[in-house]
Amino acid sequence: MLESMKTEDLSSPFQLPVFEELLEESTRIHGHICAGQVIGVRMAMIGLREIGITDPKGTQRKSLYVLVEIDRCATDAIQSVTGCSLGKRSLKWLDYGIMAATFVNLSTGKAVRITAREEARSLAKKYSPDIEGKYKQQLEAYRIMPEDELFTIEQVAITIPECDLPGRPIKRIQCAQCGDWVQDCREVIKDGKMLCKSCAFGRYYNPL
Repeated sequence: MLESMKTEDLSSPFQLPVFEELLEESTRIHGHICAGQVIGVRMAMIGLREIGITDPKGTQRKSLYVLVEIDRCATDAIQSVTGCSLGKRSLKWLDYGIMAATFVNLSTGKAVRITAREEARSLAKKYSPDIEGKYKQQLEAYRIMPEDELFTIEQVAITIPECDLPGRPIKRIQCAQCGDWVQDCREVIKDGKMLCKSCAFGRYYNPL
């Protein structure tokens, strides 16, 4: 699907035919259409453009790394467009509660952080004045709103720890207390012992 992006003029905010195709696919995966899907698709398209990725699911799939700062609808859209995922370790979720994502080209080191502007909510009426209801209004307005009104786009520098990169685990450590195996340098040294985070800081569940 993204092959067509190679021949489009990526300097424009987004290419409508490509955008609509990507939004349709993202909506199918997410389960319903919403303003978050529109934001996520546009955010991903801009991110890819800014870091020079034109074939994220093909030849450049190993060059793309994305960090998302919220677990909301837009994240599903970003995953759909980019092909990055938690399972591939090419998508990193940071629990910051901010509608933002950082797109990184691992081959060049170029990175861009894109944040959805809060002001866009109040601007929606300007772009879809005939639509009743603020959520429907936002859904339509975000499709056509200029990207500088919908997003803040900033070039950034980012260092990704080796243990967070895609690929095989660097090491596996067995927790000295519970016996669980910990991968990807997530172990904790406490009182001279190698522990999993649950044993070191407390569990999120209670065994029955």
